[in-house]
Amino acid sequence: MRRGWKMALSGGLRCCRRVLSWVPVLIIVLVVLWSYYAYVFELCLVTILSPAERVIYLILYHAIFVFFAWTYWKSIFTLPQQPNQKFHLSYTDKERYENEERPEAQKQMLVDMAKKLPVYTRTGSGAVRFCDRCHLIKPDRCHHCSVCAMCVLKMDHHCPWVNNCIGFSNYKFFLQFLAYSVLYCLYIATTVFSYFIKYWRGELPSVRSKFHVLFLLFVACMFFVSLVILFGYHCWLVSRNKTTLEAFCTPVFLSGPEKNGFNLGFIKNIQQVFGDNKKFWLIPIGSSPGDGHSFPMRSMNESQNPLLANEEPWEDNEDDNRDYPGGSSSLDMETET
Repeated sequence: MRRGWKMALSGGLRCCRRVLSWVPVLIIVLVVLWSYYAYVFELCLVTILSPAERVIYLILYHAIFVFFAWTYWKSIFTLPQQPNQKFHLSYTDKERYENEERPEAQKQMLVDMAKKLPVYTRTGSGAVRFCDRCHLIKPDRCHHCSVCAMCVLKMDHHCPWVNNCIGFSNYKFFLQFLAYSVLYCLYIATTVFSYFIKYWRGELPSVRSKFHVLFLLFVACMFFVSLVILFGYHCWLVSRNKTTLEAFCTPVFLSGPEKNGFNLGFIKNIQQVFGDNKKFWLIPIGSSPGDGHSFPMRSMNESQNPLLANEEPWEDNEDDNRDYPGGSSSLDMETET
């Protein structure tokens, strides 16, 4: 009886947590819907009197809004990609591993299994990276997200504002969302500013639209500052081919720690996220190369890593020892174990 109550309570808490996890997304959606109403109706249709100016503002606004909404949708609903079956322990291997009581013997078992897989990163102690909850050997750059309760390929962080784990499958969409968010806020702020001044000086009548326009400028500027910092930080990460987790915790390879182990040079680093075809760089369509399980590495030759077989020699970045001066943003939260 008591056990049943505990299970029911645990299930209820999980359900509440899933519902509450959508609250940040709901806040963003409500703010965006209000901004749409304030800009389209209160500014363009009520405040602006010139028909030509009104049409131009509306066309440009909706062009930006479509890409902004599209990338936000893709960031939210593109599921994180998990390691495929060959990285999971078989039933027999799982039984052997769990029945083995000696830690050293367990480590050796994982080493023997990892020899059959394209994994080149290790834990800080040099052991094979193993997830004891998902029962799999982690591919390079893969981490377990405690919020999503799964291992995520090339995990960057868990973002509460999209209620999703950002990783290999949706990192491109997340970057595009940040870029179009910055552009959305900048466009609103620059087009609203002149009417803000007119309201401030009393050149326009003090009607209901005044408060929408004033608040619209304030909100746009506030979000612009936060988003441009976050977007700038992720641009730096892309330029170095790092994830947020790798920026805070240096990856360890077979040869030891190497903070620039995946750095292939500026252009190739960008292509690792957006792909080789530049016409897809601005469109939220999946174009990242590879399958998320293996990645080209800076120090490994072609015979050790077949992904480099068709790659031209990469160039070194000009200052690999220079650290980025920025920090993490309050808009995002890393959740990894």
